[in-house]
Amino acid sequence: MKFLRRNIGFHLRIGKRKKRKQVWRKPKGRDNKMRECRKGRPPIVSIGYGRKKERKNIFTIYNVKDLEDIKKEQIVILGKIGKKKKIEILKKAMEKKINFQNINTKKFFKKNEPK
Repeated sequence: MKFLRRNIGFHLRIGKRKKRKQVWRKPKGRDNKMRECRKGRPPIVSIGYGRKKERKNIFTIYNVKDLEDIKKEQIVILGKIGKKKKIEILKKAMEKKINFQNINTKKFFKKNEPK
């Protein structure tokens, strides 16, 4: 969920095309409706908006050794590595039947076949 600064549409310097200035700032005014969590106002950052626990169990793989510790049901992401090492890792992962979250192995091998 994206939390927006209050009255973001009113100010030109913070407005639509200024993404880096749209950062969260806590509303502090005395009569501020957003601070009072009134109905129809944008949400305020609070504890209840945390991520799901399963999302935190992500394993990033950078070499072939990292594949040995992984089980089938875990979420796996391929790290930022070169093509040669990536091909080695993906071949080993196909043998172990491990699926990656951020890359389609069949599509990758079809695109990078030696000609």
